[in-house]
Amino acid sequence: MRHRRPSGCFLYCSLIETFLTAEFTLGKPASAHGITICISLGFCEGKMTADNEIDIKEAFQRAQKGHNNKAKLVASLKSRYNKLEDKSLFHEEFAHYLKYAMIVYKREPAVENVIEFVARFATSFQSPPKTNEGKQQQEEEEEEEEDDDDAEDDHPFQSFIFNFLLESHKANSHAVRFRVCQLINKLLGSMAENAQIDDDLFDRIHQAMLVRVTDKFPNVRIQAALAMTRLQQPTDPDCPTINAFMLILENDTNAEVRRAVLSCIAMSPRTLPKVLKRTRDIKENVRKLAYQVLADKVHIKALSIAQRVSLLQQGLHDTSEAVREVVCSRLLPAWLLRLDGNIIELLHRLDVENCAETALETLKAIFKNIPTEELLQNRVELDNRRLIPKDSLTCENVLYWRALCEFIRSKGDDGDEMLEQVLPDAATYADYLCGYLKAVPVLSEEQRADFNQVELVMTKEFISHQLIHLIGCLDTNEEGGRKRVLAVLQDMLALPQTPSSLVFLLTEKLLNLIPDDHRRIQTVAEIISDVREPITEASQPVDENESRRRQVQLAEVKVRILEAKQTLEDCISAQEFSRAAELKDTITDLENRRNQILQEIAESNQVADKEVRTEKNDPDTLLRCLTMCAELLKQMNIKTRIGPTISALMSSLILPSIASAHPAVRNMAVVCLGTCALHSKELAKTHMVLLLQIAQLDEVKIRISALRDIIDLLLLFGFQLLSETAATEPAPPSQSSPENQDDDTAVATEEKADVPEDTAQSILVMLSEFLDSEVSDLRTETAEGLAKLMYTGRISSAKMLSRLVLLWYNPVTEDDIRLRHCLGVFFQLYARESRAHQEVVEESFLPTVRTLMNAPATSPLAEVDINNVVELFVELTRPGALIKPSTNTEEVCVHDYMAVRICGEMLKDPTAPEVRLYAKTLSNLELSRDVTVREDLQTLLQQLVEVVKDRVCLRALEKMIYQLADSKEQAELLSTTALQPLDVNADEAATDDPSKSAKRAKRGQRKACTAKGGRKPSRRAESSEESDGENVPESASMVRPSRRAKTAALEKTKLDLNPLINQEANVS
Repeated sequence: MRHRRPSGCFLYCSLIETFLTAEFTLGKPASAHGITICISLGFCEGKMTADNEIDIKEAFQRAQKGHNNKAKLVASLKSRYNKLEDKSLFHEEFAHYLKYAMIVYKREPAVENVIEFVARFATSFQSPPKTNEGKQQQEEEEEEEEDDDDAEDDHPFQSFIFNFLLESHKANSHAVRFRVCQLINKLLGSMAENAQIDDDLFDRIHQAMLVRVTDKFPNVRIQAALAMTRLQQPTDPDCPTINAFMLILENDTNAEVRRAVLSCIAMSPRTLPKVLKRTRDIKENVRKLAYQVLADKVHIKALSIAQRVSLLQQGLHDTSEAVREVVCSRLLPAWLLRLDGNIIELLHRLDVENCAETALETLKAIFKNIPTEELLQNRVELDNRRLIPKDSLTCENVLYWRALCEFIRSKGDDGDEMLEQVLPDAATYADYLCGYLKAVPVLSEEQRADFNQVELVMTKEFISHQLIHLIGCLDTNEEGGRKRVLAVLQDMLALPQTPSSLVFLLTEKLLNLIPDDHRRIQTVAEIISDVREPITEASQPVDENESRRRQVQLAEVKVRILEAKQTLEDCISAQEFSRAAELKDTITDLENRRNQILQEIAESNQVADKEVRTEKNDPDTLLRCLTMCAELLKQMNIKTRIGPTISALMSSLILPSIASAHPAVRNMAVVCLGTCALHSKELAKTHMVLLLQIAQLDEVKIRISALRDIIDLLLLFGFQLLSETAATEPAPPSQSSPENQDDDTAVATEEKADVPEDTAQSILVMLSEFLDSEVSDLRTETAEGLAKLMYTGRISSAKMLSRLVLLWYNPVTEDDIRLRHCLGVFFQLYARESRAHQEVVEESFLPTVRTLMNAPATSPLAEVDINNVVELFVELTRPGALIKPSTNTEEVCVHDYMAVRICGEMLKDPTAPEVRLYAKTLSNLELSRDVTVREDLQTLLQQLVEVVKDRVCLRALEKMIYQLADSKEQAELLSTTALQPLDVNADEAATDDPSKSAKRAKRGQRKACTAKGGRKPSRRAESSEESDGENVPESASMVRPSRRAKTAALEKTKLDLNPLINQEANVS
């Protein structure tokens, strides 16, 4: 159906042509009204003859409607094109109609249909893809005619459309640039796999798209990147497309652009690390796509063990459920598919000995997607006792066995029947475990030098760990099986050959089977006694002289017996019967004597063995005993008091071990001492000074253990614990300078009235010194401890909070992820907890700003963006930030006090460079409706207006005065405040005027003025039109965007700040 043109269409056509020319040359913004007319009325008439003109116009008109068959339109227009002898008029008319769609930036369906139609029509001139036989025939023909027609010219229409697009890609209109890149993308993507284009055209497209991937508008960059997909040369180490893609992945601020590049970048050893890095992107959808690309394009063998483990560890713990789902449903199945579904082989690729926890989580993620029946079919090879033969145990199959049992047990009652199919009864398993643990070899000093021997023992110890973990899956409700397991665990702990690395786990499993604390203490104490004082049999030496004397006596008795018997025979022969009777009695006595001597000799010949207990004090024995003691104290209920048994262990084992020369023994002794002190306040008072000395003087690892003990004791008992301690013993000497001591004198504690100030002060000074330590672990542990003390109310200190804020922003701690995460969570929880906490935050505001402003150029704090720090304080102290905001709207809020303090600070030195920063802060505060406060602030602001000379500050102060003033007072204020009209470029003028600068104007004023000025409204409007929903950064440079986004992240996170810490980097 034809559309009849109205009578005034000639004038309309001339206007549209003028409009199109402006769009493609001068780049003036397109009129929304004009776009609507073009889409609704169709395309105007061109310059061709009537027949051809109608066909082209109708093709474009019908192409706008999605229900039309574009293949028929393409065939019809192609037929008409082939009949023409002069193609130039067709090209000109086609380009004329195409321009109407190219000036529309919005993704209108009609325009998208036209673009799709143009791409199909342009690629319809390509020869269809050849079959395998055709390809072979073509190769033979090319070999025969290498020099004749090796490279035919491209089709005229394709050359025309590419030339037209490449000439238009530099248009000022972002809509035109977007449609150019989109069309080139569709044209190249629609070509056959074996399609070829002219080298010169290839280079021109390449150069044009390399320019467009740096375009200001994200959608243009996206289409340019997609258009370069088929221009990549992964084998070329200097491929400019690959280099551009890697640069975009690293630096592009728009997440959709990074996603586009991820979807089309070719995998190679150069690009793989960049793709892996995107799995840690700040945007969820980018991370998700990165895992999908790795699953689809990268073989598991192309990744190193460290890369595989890192991918699984990060993916399975990602904060986004969608990312975790992709890892479980796409990445792991893809890896298993490439390994023929062999889970044991996958574990072998992960090196489970060094990443057991990650491997366990991986197995459980795999099990979730496998039916229960298939799980039992794919179980490890178990014998008829439902055990893995000892000779067949490997790190992989024992870990698989453990993961399977734990997964089935997690199903609760539903898994009990299944568990019986993969695990034996408790008694059988206890004997199996005992036999394997006893077979673990103990290396001699010579064998420890052999790496193969050490590796073998480490493997056996890893298998032993997994077998011990399986005890938790056993059914120990049956008394006989439970007793057998307990007996085996006790024997293994008392056995000297048991590796020290297994002691902790064996003790944990033993205590889990004993519910009563007193029985636990008794059992562990007996084991410690057997280990440290084993029963030995001592033999006594035999006296040689005594043995010889007895032998002589025996010989004499034997001779006398023989003589008496001979005499007896003679008397009987002589019939001297009375004499014979006497001799018979004598012989009996001699025989009794002989038997007595023989008995004495036999007793003396037997080795005299005695059972004695010998105390062992070697480091291995002490460490073994302390490990069992530490686990016992850890498992005990905190309300369980210290009894005689624990006191005996303290005096005989723990305290003597603190003086040991071996660091490992000392460290475990400190852990035991601190844990034991948690059960007794008296014990904590007695040994607090010792822990403080250890925290300052010993090795780093031991100092950290002592510091943890101190923090735990202060959290449990508070600073009043030091009241009696300080009365009996002096406070430990502090290593702080007098300046630091002066700085910390204002630190207050919750129990200040009850605690001697010197003792509490010395602890806080020590903690303050630790915050400046070069040892990151000690610094992090101290910051975490202080955060706990402040959050629980044990410490209330504005200066300490200021120290923590400065530590969080300090570039030195940028790589300390644990510290950054801990403090980021602490600040928001602390400020939201109560109004009193917000007052502490407000009190620390000015000291923090002064420290940053006065930081020398050589200090890392000079790099901190002060504007972001100020925004953090403003957000933390907002009344609405409280968990339970006050319902009294007339109550004086924290921002009121902050406003008064800021005004007072500005009045001290109105010419200071930070005045502009303070003025900006005042405008961001949420003030209460209290009349008195508003009047006081108006008075202060009036005073500031009289002394402040900076025009930007005056404008901010004037705005605030108007906000505070009542409607009746505004006229009076206008007459009294003689403020000059301000120039639009006051910011630039004030910055360029050297008289407005102070000593630190280069740093202070630059940072105070970051931002919103100097941006053109038209740019902001253009950026807001982006279809991907993200604005483009309008400033060329951005100072530390990761820190500038922290304030916004605090409002949007509760516990985990890592995925949102840079959320607004793209829109700030």
